[in-house]
Amino acid sequence: MELSVKKMFDAVALDYDRQRRQLIPCFDAFYGMALSLVETANPAPRILDLGAGTGLFSSMVLQKYPDAQLTLIDLSEQMLEVARQRFRQSGNVQYIACDYTNYTFSESFDIVISSLSIHHLTHPAKKQLFKAIYQLLQDGGIFVNADQVAGHTAQADEYYRRRWLESINQSGLSREAIEASIERRKLDINATAADQISSMEQAGFHEVDCMYKYFDFAVFFGKK
Repeated sequence: MELSVKKMFDAVALDYDRQRRQLIPCFDAFYGMALSLVETANPAPRILDLGAGTGLFSSMVLQKYPDAQLTLIDLSEQMLEVARQRFRQSGNVQYIACDYTNYTFSESFDIVISSLSIHHLTHPAKKQLFKAIYQLLQDGGIFVNADQVAGHTAQADEYYRRRWLESINQSGLSREAIEASIERRKLDINATAADQISSMEQAGFHEVDCMYKYFDFAVFFGKK
């Protein structure tokens, strides 16, 4: 993953959670669906959060599964520092400051989660990552990815962007924060929902679907 991505997210680490609700028009439904899909019969599942950032999604999962063993990996040390503060009362969270696309994990997981991270990868890198995630999961394990997607047409992408800009301009965010977010999104490499489903199926996942979509925000599910 490019260093420019790391630099941009390092810069907003402290304000990231507060801003995220304002930058995602469908915040509650988007994360609500993702969290609802994180389901297991294991009361203490091993969960890997790819591109964990400040641990926002992991914090929701930990409320659902208080005995979960969480591994958070992210390129940004500053983001993970915020996560460390968030989970300072919890002894069952480990942190890895690294690019997850070339990190070798020494264990397997019951669940792999990710939110608003994988769209920064090139399309071939996404495909490779889905294969790696499949290998990391225990049989019956699940992958839940809440991410951005491209529209099926250029016209759809233009419409998504217009609606998003309208939303963030009415969100109460400062002009500086809005401009910084627009600048960060120039690094996005969104894939269509259909392509992501296909790539997950090619990696071996079954029961794959896009479980939620609001313009260019979508939640994907797959099972090993």
